[in-house]
Amino acid sequence: MTTARDAAPKRRTIALMNQKGGVGKTTTAVNLAAAIAAQGRRVCLIDLDPQAHASLHVGVDPATCAHTVYDLLVDDDVRASDVRRTVAEHLDVIPAEVDLAAAETELASVPDRQRILLRKLAPIAADYEFIFIDCPPSLGLLTVNALSFAREVFVPMQAHFLALQGVSKLLETVGMVCRSVNPSLCVTGIVLCMHEANTTLAKEIVADLDAFFEAARDTDVPWRTCRVLRPAIRRNIKLAEAPSFGKTVLEYEPWCPGALDYRKLAERVIRDFDAMRERREAPAIETVRTARPIVTDDVPAT
Repeated sequence: MTTARDAAPKRRTIALMNQKGGVGKTTTAVNLAAAIAAQGRRVCLIDLDPQAHASLHVGVDPATCAHTVYDLLVDDDVRASDVRRTVAEHLDVIPAEVDLAAAETELASVPDRQRILLRKLAPIAADYEFIFIDCPPSLGLLTVNALSFAREVFVPMQAHFLALQGVSKLLETVGMVCRSVNPSLCVTGIVLCMHEANTTLAKEIVADLDAFFEAARDTDVPWRTCRVLRPAIRRNIKLAEAPSFGKTVLEYEPWCPGALDYRKLAERVIRDFDAMRERREAPAIETVRTARPIVTDDVPAT
C-alpha cells in the first residue's frame, strides 16, 4: 500500500523568516521565486509582511488590489483564488497591504487562528510546485500562520555576529510551532545575503553555522536537516535598485552578480525537489535506503 511518505511529493512550501529587518529576506523571497518560475515551475509568492515590500517588488501596488492577504485572513467570504494575481509566466503573488498589521488584533478571538492561512490556501495549493511566504520581521500571529502552513523554513541572514545571535531566537520559535501546531515543520536552509566571502568574519560565521547544524544531525530538533545553502548571495547594488522599479533583479539587470546567484540558488532548490520526487517514485525499499531529508508537502493516497 502506498503511504504519504512513499508518495511522490507535490510541492515545497517554504517560509522565509528572520525577525531582524534588512537582512535580505524579501529580496530572497522575490528573486528566488522569480528565478524558479523562469525555469518553468509553477510558483506562488505570498506576501505576509504588512510593509508589502514583496508585492511592490514585483510591480503590484496594493492600492490597486480589490483584495489582499489581509482580506483573505479576516473575511470568510474571500477565497485565495480571489486574491492571487499573475505577475509573470508561472508566477502568482498574493499581495499584502498596510492594514495587515491590524490582522493580529482582529483575529485574537478567532478559534484556531494560527491555522487560518492553512485553511484558506488549501484550495489552491495543488496549483503550484513551489510556494514561498515572505514573513513579517516579527514572531507574532502572522508568522505563526505562515509556519503552520509551511513545511520548510529558509532563514536569510548576513554573516554578522549579531545576526547569528538572532538565529537562536528564531529556532526557538520554530521549535515551539513544531511542537504545538505543525510537527512537519523543519528549518532546511540558511541563505547568506549581502555576502562578502573574502572577509575573515564571514568565513568564521559560515564555519560556525556549518558546525552548529552538523552537530544537530543526529538529534530530533526541527533544524537537524538544515544546511547553509550555496551559493551565497553576493553584495550587489542592483539587488537594492530593482525594487524601486517594481522589478525582480532578473528583469532589472539579468546578468549582474545578484541575478546569477539567485539563478544558481534556484537551480539547487529545484534539483533537490526533483531528486526527492525521483526517490519517492522508486520502490519503497530503495527510498528507505537512499532518501535525503528534503521536506515537501506529501498528500496521502486515497
